[in-house]
Amino acid sequence: MTAGTTLINGTTTAEHELAALQREHGRPLFALLLRLCDGDRQRAEDLVQETLVRAWQHPEALRADDFDSVRPWLLTVGRRLAIDARRARQARPPEVGDAILENARVCADHAERAAAALDVREAVKTLTPEHREVLVLVYFQGASVAEAAQTLGIPAGTVKSRAYYALRALRRVLPGYAADLR
Repeated sequence: MTAGTTLINGTTTAEHELAALQREHGRPLFALLLRLCDGDRQRAEDLVQETLVRAWQHPEALRADDFDSVRPWLLTVGRRLAIDARRARQARPPEVGDAILENARVCADHAERAAAALDVREAVKTLTPEHREVLVLVYFQGASVAEAAQTLGIPAGTVKSRAYYALRALRRVLPGYAADLR
């Protein structure tokens, strides 16, 4: 017996008999698998094909007096294949498309962040005390301009001016920011 000739109901089966099996039971099988695949038509179609391959590989399961009694076997095999496929997908990390990867943030490692924090600390030490006070209040402690002005006892315009010149001085001192100055 060759791969193209197996037995169903005691007769030699060929491609036309598998096609008849598909015509007779394909729609209910596809409907079940579509529900099990959460509406993913491609995955359901793949599982229908895999179910029919299993039918071709196991003609003994298809031997019956009534051709309709094959349907429960096909539905059971299809359901089990769908369950196995779902489990396999859950065991693997989710796939990510190229577009998502292009938009993903690149996170620096802890060593780079620690080095950057040290650079910022050293740069802040080079500022005048007035500029440092404003910068710490507004940028590091999150105070508004009005809150910083009230805390320091100076006008809001002075806070804005000192913050501007403090950032400008930091850009000169910190590596990688010199290109921003014009």
